[in-house]
Order: sequence, then C-alpha cells, then structure tokens
Amino acid sequence: MAVIDAAMASAHLLFAGLWTGSVLFTSYAVLPTAASGDIDVAPLETIVGKLTTVSRASALFLLLSGGHLAGTRYTAESLFGSPRGHLVLAMVVLWFVLAALVEIGASKLRDGLDERKVRTPARDARRLFTAAAVVALLLLVDAGLLLGGVPL
Repeated sequence: MAVIDAAMASAHLLFAGLWTGSVLFTSYAVLPTAASGDIDVAPLETIVGKLTTVSRASALFLLLSGGHLAGTRYTAESLFGSPRGHLVLAMVVLWFVLAALVEIGASKLRDGLDERKVRTPARDARRLFTAAAVVALLLLVDAGLLLGGVPL
C-alpha cells in the first residue's frame, strides 16, 4: 500500500470516528440534557454549531478520501458485483442519510433556539438524532465488516 493510500485510509477512519462519535454523543448526552432543561440556549447553540461544522467537514472529507480509496481499490464491476463492493455502496448511502439527518435535526434545533427555547426543540429533534445514531452505528458496523476482511 502506498503512503498516500495509508494516509487516506487513516484520515478516512479518523473523520468517520469523529463524525459518528459526535452524533452518538449528541443523541445520548446533549439532547436528553437539553430536553430536561439542564442546559441554556447559548451553550446548546454552540454545541449545535460545532456539530454542524464537524458533520459538514467530515462529510466532505469522507467523500474525497472515500472516492480516492474506492478509485484505487475497486473497479465498477467489483463495486457492483462483490460483497465488499456492496458494503462500500451501502456505506455511501448511509453516509448521505447520516448527513441529511444531522442537517435536518440541527435545523430543527436552531429554529427553536432562535426563539430562545431549549426543551421543545430538543424533544422535536430527538427522533432525528436517534435515527442518526442508528445510522452512525450501522456505518461503524459496515466499516468493521470491511476492515474484517469480507472477501472480494
């Protein structure tokens, strides 16, 4: 494996871990805290802003690094005709779904925070972030299967 490929694979995994971890933490710790009213508007706005930044940056970087990795490791035939290729394609679909869920959930939160509310927007966004957490876990499982050596 060339140095650039190893660097891309490492960076790809780091960004994937950062993104999925951020979504899982938001779903598990931040939103329940906000829904109970134990956090004010200003800190929640900051958290949502940082989550959105992490999500967008990760999505962009994963698209670029994943494109590089797929381009160097797969042909169109192996992407569409092998178990590993199917896992890669599933990962791309899950990546889009995760990005959409985080964007929509963060938007719901921001709308409520603009009205200086915390509990209601947190409850409204909770289903979206729970779905995002499930998708994040599916992405990690998918990555584990790829790293575990599912045959070509």
